[in-house]
Amino acid sequence: MKVTPEFLIASLSVLLLASCSTTPPPPKPAGPTHLRARVFDSGFPEAHDTYNGIVTGSDGRIYYILSTDSVDVGARMFVYDPVRDRIEMLGDITEACGEKGEKAIPQGKVHVTPVESGGKLYFATHIGYYTIKDGMETMGVPPPGYKPYPGGHLLAYDMKAGTFEDFGVAPGREGILTMNMDTRRGRIYGITWPTGYFFRYDVTRREWKNLGLYARKGESGRGAEYRTLCRSIAIDPTDGSAYFSNADGQILRYVYEKDAVEAVEGEDLRKDYFGQYDPSSPGHMGYNWRQTFWYEPEKRIYGVHGNSGYLFAFDPRGPRVEVLERITSMPSKRAGMFDQFSYGYLGFTLGPDGHTIYYLTGGPIYEGGRRVTGKATTAMGEAKGRENLHLVTYHIPTATYKDHGPIFFENGDRPAYVNSIAVGRDGTVYALSRVTEGGKTRTDLIAVKPGR
Repeated sequence: MKVTPEFLIASLSVLLLASCSTTPPPPKPAGPTHLRARVFDSGFPEAHDTYNGIVTGSDGRIYYILSTDSVDVGARMFVYDPVRDRIEMLGDITEACGEKGEKAIPQGKVHVTPVESGGKLYFATHIGYYTIKDGMETMGVPPPGYKPYPGGHLLAYDMKAGTFEDFGVAPGREGILTMNMDTRRGRIYGITWPTGYFFRYDVTRREWKNLGLYARKGESGRGAEYRTLCRSIAIDPTDGSAYFSNADGQILRYVYEKDAVEAVEGEDLRKDYFGQYDPSSPGHMGYNWRQTFWYEPEKRIYGVHGNSGYLFAFDPRGPRVEVLERITSMPSKRAGMFDQFSYGYLGFTLGPDGHTIYYLTGGPIYEGGRRVTGKATTAMGEAKGRENLHLVTYHIPTATYKDHGPIFFENGDRPAYVNSIAVGRDGTVYALSRVTEGGKTRTDLIAVKPGR
């Protein structure tokens, strides 16, 4: 066959047309960007791991409590003013409880999210000094010369007057692990630690009522009597019901009209998607929900199951639990693994628009092709905060999930032990994290601004 110049030109033209008509491969979706967190210094080097304990006030300021595990130093309350870019210490929590100088185990922690009502922030205190028995945290045995823990208190902080009000001590003089408030009716509900008494407090009447045990013997139990305690109480403002869970997957309801607790019939949290758990074994939340809030537009409770990271909605009128989406980080989704922190994360809240969930959650960490599990308590983990913290948002009306990416400090370290969240008016996300500076580790306020 004779190859002429005309044949070559025609062949090249065919090839050129073919290449032009070929549809190019779709671009790969962009991965989440890295987020840079600002670290604050509250001037409290004794601050230790703090769960919940942070809220955005109606005045736009960020109120938070830093905990300790010391037998001599108790928790302290602070406020950050974003406009003035200034932190102020508001008070010593042990002193606010009237126990300063008593040489008793102090009010070391606040493990609840403060609730604002009538210009006051209502919250509860908890023990921070423990004694480890058989590998488990128990009420701290006082050293010689010290008195036992006096019990957790209910407190209110007046945001204008700058003063504290004490409402007394929890049932059994236990710590208060969980708390929420029905602001319409002036009722506070809580769960004590370690035994797990569910109580209510009427602010107007100044009346306590112990409503009993609903999780066997709670975290004071052994063997078949052990149950991890629920960390979130959800309030239905329409009828005053207060909902909580137990590790067996029961949903419990405080009925306002009856002033009593009853199990929700016909629905529970024992879902295959959440995983399989032995409720009597420690180290996980079992079938408890981890964190919840009331979503008024749908009159449903939104919550997250801890270890699996599944978002769900509970409709009390059904009753029905609807599993919606796994809102762990994108790396966890792709790896198909549970959260690194087996209890799950408490940094889960509704944002200022009233429709967007903000969730601070972990992702898998890999070293040499091997997944690192557990609570990052190795020497490296303690010093460097070896966790893969991500910010995830979920817009409820459109069911839109977004992983905004992993969070780093300016020095390259990662936030660690983050189980708290508050969202400012401008969308800035605040949390309480371990921070290592100058070879020393403390817990302190951090802030990160998610991109659009």
